[in-house]
Amino acid sequence: MKYKNSEMIYKKAINIIPGGVNSPVRAFKSVKRSHPIFVKKGLGSKIWDEDNNEYIDYICSWGPLILGHNHPRVLNGVKEAIELGSSFGLPTKMEVELAEMVCKCYPSMDMIRFTTSGTEATMAAIRVARAYTNRNKILKFEGCYHGHSDALLVSSGSGLLTDGYQDSNGITEGVLRDTLVVPFGDIEGVKEILSKEDIACIIMEPVPANMGLIHSEGKFLEEVRKVCDDTKTLLIFDEVISGFRLALGGAQEIFKIKPDLTTLGKIIGGGYPVGAFGGRRDIMEMIAPVGRVYHAGTLSGNPVAVRAGIETVGYLMENKESIYKTLEENVDYLTDKIKEFSKEYDVPVCINKFGSLFTIFFTDKEKVEVLKDAMEASEEMYAIYFNTMLEGGIVTPPSKYEAHFISLAHTKEDLNRTLEVMEKAFKNIKECYNGRK
Repeated sequence: MKYKNSEMIYKKAINIIPGGVNSPVRAFKSVKRSHPIFVKKGLGSKIWDEDNNEYIDYICSWGPLILGHNHPRVLNGVKEAIELGSSFGLPTKMEVELAEMVCKCYPSMDMIRFTTSGTEATMAAIRVARAYTNRNKILKFEGCYHGHSDALLVSSGSGLLTDGYQDSNGITEGVLRDTLVVPFGDIEGVKEILSKEDIACIIMEPVPANMGLIHSEGKFLEEVRKVCDDTKTLLIFDEVISGFRLALGGAQEIFKIKPDLTTLGKIIGGGYPVGAFGGRRDIMEMIAPVGRVYHAGTLSGNPVAVRAGIETVGYLMENKESIYKTLEENVDYLTDKIKEFSKEYDVPVCINKFGSLFTIFFTDKEKVEVLKDAMEASEEMYAIYFNTMLEGGIVTPPSKYEAHFISLAHTKEDLNRTLEVMEKAFKNIKECYNGRK
C-alpha cells in the first residue's frame, strides 16, 4: 500500500484541525500509525482512499451503513430529495412518515423527536428525564459512551478510552457530582445508589459497544427495569448503535424490555446526520412547544437525511426475516475461523459478538464482561492486527475499544479475503511475540 496523498493531507490537516481529525479515534494513534488514511469514496462493502487504495470496510461509519456504502435505493432517494431542496427549517411530510416507521418498530415509543445526532438525542433525553422526575442526578455505567455532552462524558468509553482517559477535561464539579457511575452488570451497585439517591434516570447501552462489544444478560436488564419502576426512576436505552442493528426493534425487541425513553442515531438516516429520542407520551409531551422542556434545531428532521432514513428503514422492514439472519451467519463465519487461528498460532483471543457486531479482544481471559477486562486486553497485539489488516486492504476499527460491523454488501468473497489477511495478522503476532521469548 502507498499512502503518499493521505500523508500530505494529514500534514495540512494538523495545522488547521486539532489533531488533524474531527473525531479522535480517526487519528490512528492507538494503533501506532503516523497518520490516518483519508477516504475518497465508498461503494458496497468497500472504500477507497486518496491514494486509490481499495479496502473492504468493517467500520461502516460505525454502524449505520447496514446496507453498505451508497446502496442504490438510498442513493436514489437522496438524489430525489436534494433536487427538491437541501434544508427548509420548516416541517416536511417525510418527517412524519419516518417518525411513524420508527415508532412502529419500537413499541416503547409513543412519540419521537428528531435531532441531528445521537449525542444531541441523549443530551435531550437526559434533560426531559430530569424535568419529568424533578430530580438532578443521573446514573450511567462505566465505559459506556453516550455522546460528548458534559454529563455523559464521566467514566465514558469509545474515543476517550482509546486516548487513555475515562473523563474529559472541561467538565464542572457540579456535573461530576450529578453523574453517578457503576460497573456494567453490577445490579447490587445500582440498587444501592437508587436506595440512597434521588436519580432522574438510568441511561445505558442495553448492549455496550463502546468499550468493545460487551455481552448483556437479559436478567440484568430485567432487574434494572424493576428497580427503576420501584424507585420511579426513568430508564433510557441508548440504542444509537444497537438500534436497527441487532434487530428491527433493537436490543429492546430481543430482550423484550420496554424503556421509558430510547435514543437512536445515524442508522435511521442511512448514514446521513440524524438522531432521535422517543418514548412514553406523558414524558414526550413535556417537550416544547407542548411543554416547557426546550429542544430545537434548524437541521432536525433534515429532508435529505430523513429521506435516506425512510429508504434504509423501509428496506429493513421489508426484508427483516432474511437480513438479520444473513448478517449473524456472516459474523459467525468470520469469528469461528478467528477462533481457529487463535488456537493454531497460539494467540490468545476472546471474541464477543452479537448480531452483526463483534470485537476481538487479545487477552487470556475467557470472558470480557466489564471495562477492566477490556482495558487489560493487549493494545500492542491489536495494533499488529490492525496494521496487517490495513496493509492487506481491510479496514478494521482503529481502536481495541470499538466493534467490527458487517453490512449486507459484504460478500462471501469479501469474507474469505478478510480471513486470508486475518491469518497473516495472527502469524505476525505469533512471530513478534516468539521473538521475545
